[in-house]
Parts: sequence; structure tokens; C-alpha cells
Amino acid sequence: MTLLRASDYKRMPWKNGGGETVEIAIFPPAASVNDFDWRISMATVASDGPFSIFPGIDRTLSILQGNGMALSIAANDPLLLTMESDPLPFPADVPVNATLPAGPITDLNVMTRRSTFRHTVQRRSDIFSATAEGVTILVLALDPLTVSRGNEKNHLERLDSLRIEAGAPFIVKADQNAGAYFLITLKRL
Repeated sequence: MTLLRASDYKRMPWKNGGGETVEIAIFPPAASVNDFDWRISMATVASDGPFSIFPGIDRTLSILQGNGMALSIAANDPLLLTMESDPLPFPADVPVNATLPAGPITDLNVMTRRSTFRHTVQRRSDIFSATAEGVTILVLALDPLTVSRGNEKNHLERLDSLRIEAGAPFIVKADQNAGAYFLITLKRL
């Protein structure tokens, strides 16, 4: 298990130059925004506009903070994505236009190269137990929580994350009764 503190995340401009992204994790570790196999990031969206295009990439978007964002994906009718919405998967290589009906938002963005990886994103608030067999799992805390594996315990504060590779079973448990987190699973094809 590798603990990733929010204060250590890498900040960089968006691919299209329209804002700033906070990179949580990327694979391979030395990859750029042009040649990754998978990438997990957060971004603050403060104005309406187009998303960056990523050829051959699938993405899933979730709202972390703010009052929602409407996405028009491949010229379809806009979908309103809020903090209560399920994570929204869509291709990153089609035109996407975002509008902010009620001010800036911060989003969670998970992207995988469709020829080499698949991903799932779940928003959870329960006690979760699993084994990372043949997958990489990343837990992103929305509230303080503890991830345990055997005698090893990692305490995560808001927006800290924990990368879990193959090994013994692990348990995710909120420090309070109703803590929330994202569970991201990355599987090589």
C-alpha cells in the first residue's frame, strides 16, 4: 500500500490550457498527459468551455465540490452531474462541452487507455473489504478514514489517497460513522 498525501499531489496546466489539474497518480510513473496508461486527477472548473481531447482514452468524471456541471458529450443533450450523481463514464476522445449552472466545481477525473486498461469508479460510504488480485485499487478519501491490511493501518484525511497493489485483503473504514470515499479499480487487459 502506498499512501499519497493531498499536499504532495502534482499541479499542472490542463492539456488545453484552460485551467489547472492536480495529478493524484499516473501510470507508468514517468508518463505525461500524452502517453499514460492510466491517470487519476482533480481539477477546479471555474468557467464554461470545452474539455481537453485525449485520443484512445476512456474517462469517468465525478463532482467532489460545488453545485454541479452540465456536460454535453458528443453534441448530445447536456447531462447535469452533481455531488449526488453516480460517476459518469464517457470517451475522452469525443467533443465535450461543460457549463456551470451554479458556480465553480472541483471534479475527480479517472482516465485509462482503452487498448491497455479498464477502470471502475464507485462513491462509497460503507465498510469495504477486498483483495487487490490482478488489479490496482486507489482509495480517495472524502472524509477521514482508515485502510487496514493485516497489522498495517493507514489514516487518510480529506483528499488523501492510498494505492493498493496485489496482496493480503484490506478493509476501508471511515473514522466517523458516515465517511465517504471513492474506490477506483484499474485492470490491465
